[in-house]
Amino acid sequence: MNSKKELWILLASFVLPIAFGTAFFYLSPESFTRHTINFGEFVNPIIVTEKEDIVFTDVNNNLQGLWTLAYVTKQCDSICIKALHDIRTVRILMNEDMLRIQCLLLITSKAKAQQTDVLVGYSSESLSRQFNQFSKNSLFLIDPFGNVMLRYDSKQLEVKRVIKDLKRLLKYSRIG
Repeated sequence: MNSKKELWILLASFVLPIAFGTAFFYLSPESFTRHTINFGEFVNPIIVTEKEDIVFTDVNNNLQGLWTLAYVTKQCDSICIKALHDIRTVRILMNEDMLRIQCLLLITSKAKAQQTDVLVGYSSESLSRQFNQFSKNSLFLIDPFGNVMLRYDSKQLEVKRVIKDLKRLLKYSRIG
């Protein structure tokens, strides 16, 4: 073989796999996102919260700096109390990462809540409208920057699966 032919074969053996891989990635993106390993449902698009979106009953609290498990409801009933118990259980079972997580009861109406062992906050109208697109009484995971990332159905909440998601996130996260 002459040297030009060898060069073209060598070049094609390196360039063609990259070209085919790139074309497959852009022409069939659903094949890369169809199977995820998380148990929660991604909130798409991510809901970004501002400081004024949540008014806490205790002035010293905020969403910045900690991962937050937020149970969103209009009024705290028996399902809410069970979900709050599950949230506290998740936080306790995180062991040494427990200090990186906080629990929040986020009420979207003007109802009063009498919870002493979790943070209580009231959402703004704009944030309440964004939460209304999901089923009522949902559990959300909020990152330390205030972005709502994952959603769990509180009626079918499995504590072990939430813990697996949190452990995976906290393992790779340098924030919070």
